[in-house]
Amino acid sequence: MIAMTQIIGLTGGIATGKSTVSKMLAEAGLPIVDADKIAWQVEGPGQPTTAKIAAHFGPQVLLADGRLNRPWLGKKVFSDPQALAELTAITSLPIQYAMLKATVAAGKTRPSAVILDVPLLFESGWQNVCDQVMVVTAPADVVLQRLMARNHLSKRDAQARIASQLPLAKKVAMADVVIDNGENVDKTRTTVLKWLKTINY
Repeated sequence: MIAMTQIIGLTGGIATGKSTVSKMLAEAGLPIVDADKIAWQVEGPGQPTTAKIAAHFGPQVLLADGRLNRPWLGKKVFSDPQALAELTAITSLPIQYAMLKATVAAGKTRPSAVILDVPLLFESGWQNVCDQVMVVTAPADVVLQRLMARNHLSKRDAQARIASQLPLAKKVAMADVVIDNGENVDKTRTTVLKWLKTINY
């Protein structure tokens, strides 16, 4: 009898360290379907979705080489909920389709699990296709400092980005597995390795 591949949703709040956990899972041999990487492909130069974004938000959203001007777009949508909803309406279906194709391809290798690495997993409904959902957390003050340093943001802009997402506490309440990434990497790795044993990895 061949064991079924489990689909594990991986998410967290912005700057909680989801990418750190994703890297650990990849190092353990699990395939990662990364929503951010897929979004960059779908929204790349010359792509239909990129053209739709430019048609909606204006030519200033594009750089000279056809790439999205992500700093400009990010500042606009994270300070305007309506603009964020409009961008999501343009990009969500193409990204979801590309993710489903990538998930099916990963599942054909028959691993014990495929990881869906999705920052806005609950917001976009991906929990409905997952066998388990893992949420990565960190204290609010740590998250704020990480985000300001990582993205070179003011405190106000960083708080706006955090506020644009579903509150972390609500994500934790809906999680099957919670990974605390607020202290040190070694402790996080220990928690991840302990979880891996539960899926008969």
